[in-house]
Amino acid sequence: QVQLVESGGGLVQAGGSLRLSCAASGRTFNRYAMGWFRQAPGKERDFVATITWNGAATHYTDSVKGRFTISRDNAKNTLYLQMNSLKPEDTAVYYCAARTSVSGSSSPHDYDYWGQGTQVTVSS
Repeated sequence: QVQLVESGGGLVQAGGSLRLSCAASGRTFNRYAMGWFRQAPGKERDFVATITWNGAATHYTDSVKGRFTISRDNAKNTLYLQMNSLKPEDTAVYYCAARTSVSGSSSPHDYDYWGQGTQVTVSS
């Protein structure tokens, strides 16, 4: 089992940057593929990015390609999401999630553990 705690959210102007972190408990972080999802008010939880267990492969939703970068440091049990050129439509609660697999996935149903979320607000 793994517990996830996100941090790094906040209020930023359009065009700005934020880096989200997701700290994982336990000693088996490198057994999990990881993902970032986001949920805006009144909307479903949407896929943002995913990364394999060793960081060798990543995948992004089209709307964030070229602006967001997912990465992980298995020695620190931490997942990151670097967000650049932020837009008002990026405003949402961002969640990290762990999947008991070496391969990532864009479906929230494939993930076994979730953090509590961190709010990202981008003003225009």
